[in-house]
Amino acid sequence: MHVIVIGAGVIGVCSAWYLRQAGFTVTVLDRRGAPAQEASFGNAGVIAPGYVTPWAAPGMPRKVLRTLLQRESPVVFRPSADPAMWRWVGRWLRECQPERYRTNKLRMQRVAFYSRECLHTLRDTLEIEYEQSRGYLQLFRTRQDLELAAPALAILRENNVPHRLIDAAACHRIEPGLAADAPLAGGLHLPEDESGNCPMFVRRLHQHAEAAGVQFRFEANVARLRPGNDGGMIVELAAPRRGATPETLTADRVLMAAGVGSAALLRPLGLRVPLYPVKGYSATVMVRDELQAPLAALMDESFKVAITRMGNRLRVAGTAELGSRKLDPRPAALHTLIKVARDWFPVAGNYNEATLWAGARPMLPDGPPLIGATRVPGLFLNLGHGSTGWAMGCGSGKIAADQIAASAGQGDGPAIDMEGLTPARYGLAPA
Repeated sequence: MHVIVIGAGVIGVCSAWYLRQAGFTVTVLDRRGAPAQEASFGNAGVIAPGYVTPWAAPGMPRKVLRTLLQRESPVVFRPSADPAMWRWVGRWLRECQPERYRTNKLRMQRVAFYSRECLHTLRDTLEIEYEQSRGYLQLFRTRQDLELAAPALAILRENNVPHRLIDAAACHRIEPGLAADAPLAGGLHLPEDESGNCPMFVRRLHQHAEAAGVQFRFEANVARLRPGNDGGMIVELAAPRRGATPETLTADRVLMAAGVGSAALLRPLGLRVPLYPVKGYSATVMVRDELQAPLAALMDESFKVAITRMGNRLRVAGTAELGSRKLDPRPAALHTLIKVARDWFPVAGNYNEATLWAGARPMLPDGPPLIGATRVPGLFLNLGHGSTGWAMGCGSGKIAADQIAASAGQGDGPAIDMEGLTPARYGLAPA
């Protein structure tokens, strides 16, 4: 049985690996020239199931409004005439209610904790190194930020997630390089959470998958999907140059894992996924002073900026920009990243020589991804992971592979409860 995976980011490559391990013939298509070149490329590097949380959270609308006029803001809203944006915002606002937040966070954590298990198994089995480190420290600049974290803390307690709410002195003991004069009301330490270099992991897994028989076709731009015969799918590729004949591929199953590009390919099939690009930024900085640099991964809760140690580099990532589909770097957003890094680790890196990146996070209004069969025979989804694709990638890939195997009469399906995680959440699943 032949499965085509569309997208070679962390979600697509993990899916392809597990599909091949399940015995399928697998082809991966990606419009870029190499794996992990879009949302997976410049992410924060955080693998923190305990921290995984929806962007739609209680207090977030108020926080967005409060920061709109600030020069250094974690959120930028650029109103436009795009109807899709306003529909997305309306749904997002409804999901900011406490009960909805709780439901969505638990769904996301279910995938993230399972994904960490899958990642560890892959890491041990394939001996993949990806500049990983252990421990995650969330920093609260003010008492107000601490109070806003109460709902997330309650869920951590209820689900027995190892964590400690600590004072400023304990934060400095965990991360001795933290600036002594930076305002710090306290921190949340998640000792079992992790960080690592996502594109490095994807490149290594891509090599293993290719060696195992997965065919990767890069610079392959999918133009159209349409149903085939006997429950299969037909994938039409755009012609590589003017006058050339477009190529057509057939598959028994197609798995859509193309991030923000997925929505446009699904729409002609009658599948309207409320996926919207939320632009994020990152800066990569060479470490200048080892003793003054972070040891692992941190999150500045006020600015929603993560600082992650990756070997001899720092990755500083964050800010969310809604309303602009262009991926041009916005100087003010990048200034915010460097400002936050300097606040906490003023002499740790060569900040004036930072390498800058901007990319689109494939966000759904409520937060959890969509993984599973659609009402179009043979078409499966694995998308909508937002800013937590790295934290969910291995588990999502295993889930999708198990679902496709079950649809072919092999196995019993995913190993975790899929309530609220399938396309049925948006009325896209088979009747």
